[in-house]
Amino acid sequence: MIPADIAPGDIDWIYDLNKAHEVELSPLTRDGVVSMVGRATYARATDGGAFLLGFDQDGDYDSPNFIWHRDRFDRFLYVDRIAVAATHRRRGLAAKLYDNIFTFAAKRGDERVVCEVNSDPPNPASDAFHEALGFKVVGEAYLDDRGKTVRYLAKEL
Repeated sequence: MIPADIAPGDIDWIYDLNKAHEVELSPLTRDGVVSMVGRATYARATDGGAFLLGFDQDGDYDSPNFIWHRDRFDRFLYVDRIAVAATHRRRGLAAKLYDNIFTFAAKRGDERVVCEVNSDPPNPASDAFHEALGFKVVGEAYLDDRGKTVRYLAKEL
Protein backbone atom coordinates (compact mmCIF):
# COMPACT_ATOMS: atom_id res chain seq x y z
CA MET A 1 0.00 0.00 0.00
CA ILE A 2 1.18 3.53 -0.82
CA PRO A 3 1.38 5.93 2.14
CA ALA A 4 -1.51 8.42 2.20
CA ASP A 5 -2.06 11.70 4.02
CA ILE A 6 -3.33 11.13 7.55
CA ALA A 7 -7.10 11.61 7.64
CA PRO A 8 -9.31 12.53 10.62
CA GLY A 9 -10.42 8.89 10.86
CA ASP A 10 -6.80 7.83 11.49
CA ILE A 11 -6.29 9.92 14.64
CA ASP A 12 -7.60 7.37 17.17
CA TRP A 13 -5.46 4.45 16.00
CA ILE A 14 -2.42 6.72 15.67
CA TYR A 15 -2.97 7.97 19.22
CA ASP A 16 -3.26 4.36 20.47
CA LEU A 17 -0.14 3.30 18.56
CA ASN A 18 1.85 6.27 19.85
CA LYS A 19 0.72 5.46 23.41
CA ALA A 20 1.90 1.86 22.98
CA HIS A 21 5.36 3.15 21.96
CA GLU A 22 5.78 6.14 24.29
CA VAL A 23 9.25 5.03 25.44
CA GLU A 24 10.58 5.18 21.88
CA LEU A 25 8.45 8.10 20.66
CA SER A 26 7.53 10.23 23.69
CA PRO A 27 4.00 10.72 25.02
CA LEU A 28 1.24 12.60 23.20
CA THR A 29 -2.36 13.27 24.13
CA ARG A 30 -5.05 12.73 21.50
CA ASP A 31 -5.20 16.53 21.06
CA GLY A 32 -1.42 16.50 20.74
CA VAL A 33 -1.67 14.02 17.88
CA VAL A 34 -4.24 16.23 16.14
CA SER A 35 -2.01 19.27 16.62
CA MET A 36 1.14 17.54 15.37
CA VAL A 37 -0.60 16.14 12.30
CA GLY A 38 -1.93 19.61 11.51
CA ARG A 39 1.48 21.27 11.84
CA ALA A 40 3.61 18.54 10.24
CA THR A 41 5.24 19.02 6.87
CA TYR A 42 4.81 15.29 6.26
CA ALA A 43 1.99 13.30 7.92
CA ARG A 44 1.26 9.99 6.27
CA ALA A 45 0.01 6.56 7.21
CA THR A 46 -0.25 3.22 5.52
CA ASP A 47 -2.38 0.11 5.86
CA GLY A 48 -4.09 1.36 9.03
CA GLY A 49 -1.12 0.27 11.08
CA ALA A 50 1.89 2.52 10.47
CA PHE A 51 2.45 6.27 10.47
CA LEU A 52 5.24 8.81 10.11
CA LEU A 53 5.28 12.49 11.10
CA GLY A 54 7.96 14.88 9.91
CA PHE A 55 8.83 18.58 10.02
CA ASP A 56 11.02 20.70 7.79
CA GLN A 57 13.53 23.26 9.07
CA ASP A 58 10.81 25.92 9.27
CA GLY A 59 8.43 23.73 11.26
CA ASP A 60 6.45 25.03 14.22
CA TYR A 61 7.96 22.59 16.68
CA ASP A 62 9.95 22.97 19.89
CA SER A 63 11.31 19.44 20.39
CA PRO A 64 14.95 19.58 21.56
CA ASN A 65 15.79 16.93 18.96
CA PHE A 66 14.25 18.99 16.14
CA ILE A 67 16.02 22.11 17.41
CA TRP A 68 19.36 20.25 17.49
CA HIS A 69 19.02 19.55 13.76
CA ARG A 70 17.70 23.03 12.96
CA ASP A 71 20.75 24.58 14.64
CA ARG A 72 23.07 22.57 12.37
CA PHE A 73 21.42 22.11 8.98
CA ASP A 74 19.88 24.57 6.53
CA ARG A 75 17.44 22.30 4.67
CA PHE A 76 16.16 19.04 6.05
CA LEU A 77 13.09 16.96 6.77
CA TYR A 78 13.05 15.72 10.36
CA VAL A 79 11.35 12.41 11.16
CA ASP A 80 9.78 13.10 14.53
CA ARG A 81 8.07 9.76 14.95
CA ILE A 82 7.35 6.57 13.09
CA ALA A 83 5.54 3.54 14.47
CA VAL A 84 4.23 0.25 13.16
CA ALA A 85 1.57 -1.72 15.03
CA ALA A 86 2.61 -5.21 16.14
CA THR A 87 -0.20 -6.64 13.99
CA HIS A 88 1.28 -4.96 10.90
CA ARG A 89 4.97 -5.79 11.30
CA ARG A 90 7.02 -7.69 8.72
CA ARG A 91 5.06 -6.12 5.84
CA GLY A 92 7.66 -3.52 4.91
CA LEU A 93 5.46 -0.61 6.03
CA ALA A 94 8.24 1.34 7.75
CA ALA A 95 10.43 0.97 4.67
CA LYS A 96 7.55 2.17 2.46
CA LEU A 97 7.03 5.21 4.65
CA TYR A 98 10.74 6.04 4.58
CA ASP A 99 10.95 5.54 0.80
CA ASN A 100 7.99 7.88 0.48
CA ILE A 101 9.48 10.57 2.72
CA PHE A 102 12.81 10.36 0.86
CA THR A 103 10.99 10.99 -2.43
CA PHE A 104 8.89 13.75 -0.86
CA ALA A 105 11.99 15.47 0.59
CA ALA A 106 14.00 15.19 -2.63
CA LYS A 107 11.18 16.75 -4.67
CA ARG A 108 11.10 19.67 -2.23
CA GLY A 109 14.84 20.20 -2.55
CA ASP A 110 15.66 19.12 0.99
CA GLU A 111 19.31 18.14 1.43
CA ARG A 112 18.79 15.38 3.97
CA VAL A 113 16.32 13.44 6.08
CA VAL A 114 17.21 13.45 9.78
CA CYS A 115 15.99 11.72 12.94
CA GLU A 116 17.11 10.40 16.30
CA VAL A 117 17.18 6.93 17.80
CA ASN A 118 17.41 6.11 21.49
CA SER A 119 20.81 4.79 22.51
CA ASP A 120 19.89 4.58 26.21
CA PRO A 121 17.52 2.87 26.54
CA PRO A 122 18.84 1.04 23.50
CA ASN A 123 16.77 0.40 20.39
CA PRO A 124 18.84 -2.10 18.37
CA ALA A 125 16.07 -2.87 15.87
CA SER A 126 15.77 0.82 14.98
CA ASP A 127 19.56 1.15 14.81
CA ALA A 128 19.80 -1.71 12.30
CA PHE A 129 16.84 -0.43 10.27
CA HIS A 130 18.23 3.10 9.93
CA GLU A 131 21.73 1.85 9.14
CA ALA A 132 20.31 -0.34 6.34
CA LEU A 133 18.58 2.76 4.92
CA GLY A 134 21.89 4.64 4.78
CA PHE A 135 21.59 6.90 7.82
CA LYS A 136 24.83 8.01 9.49
CA VAL A 137 25.37 9.19 13.08
CA VAL A 138 25.87 12.98 13.18
CA GLY A 139 25.65 13.62 16.94
CA GLU A 140 24.42 12.53 20.35
CA ALA A 141 22.68 14.12 23.33
CA TYR A 142 21.45 13.27 26.79
CA LEU A 143 17.87 14.46 27.33
CA ASP A 144 17.71 15.14 31.05
CA ASP A 145 13.96 15.80 31.09
CA ARG A 146 13.34 12.37 29.53
CA GLY A 147 16.17 10.46 31.16
CA LYS A 148 17.46 9.06 27.89
CA THR A 149 20.31 9.43 25.44
CA VAL A 150 19.73 9.71 21.71
CA ARG A 151 21.90 9.46 18.62
CA TYR A 152 21.16 11.93 15.85
CA LEU A 153 21.13 10.45 12.37
CA ALA A 154 21.11 11.92 8.85
CA LYS A 155 20.72 10.52 5.36
CA GLU A 156 21.99 12.76 2.58
CA LEU A 157 19.66 12.93 -0.43
